Amino acid sequence: MSAPPAWYAIWTRSRHEQVVRDQLEKKGYDAFLPTIAKWSRWKDRKKKIDWPLFPGYCFARFDPNERLPILTCTGVVSIVAFDNEIAPIPEQEIDGIRRLVQSDLQYDPCPLIREGQMVEVVGGPLKGVFGRLVRKGAHARLILAVDLIGQAVSVEVDAADVRAY
Repeated sequence: MSAPPAWYAIWTRSRHEQVVRDQLEKKGYDAFLPTIAKWSRWKDRKKKIDWPLFPGYCFARFDPNERLPILTCTGVVSIVAFDNEIAPIPEQEIDGIRRLVQSDLQYDPCPLIREGQMVEVVGGPLKGVFGRLVRKGAHARLILAVDLIGQAVSVEVDAADVRAY
């Protein structure tokens, strides 16, 4: 018995993630759209709605040599690729996300920021400040430097308050 095909990320048109997932499932593909429940507010009511955890993306398992049925789904922009080669996603990454969304744990989307990367503080008292991220965790340690004099200061900020610059 051969291994199942790899997972791939499918880039969708804005707000077409569920449409794409439904079409893929109707065509017999193993599709995955991780969601997060959020409150939506209208003038007359509030309602809890499942929003895509990664807006603009849906995941599917398929043979990379048979892309046409994927690309012809309404709402599909393309299959995520690097150097014109569609890029498989490791099984353990999809499994980890699937296990998280099926659990009772609280989770929130966050930007993928690596240590050493330049970031901008987008919330809190340092909003608008730029610095270099040196540690992640519950808090991010941010280095603010004055390069001309070779001096710097570090400060802890909430990790949710920084984004890649």
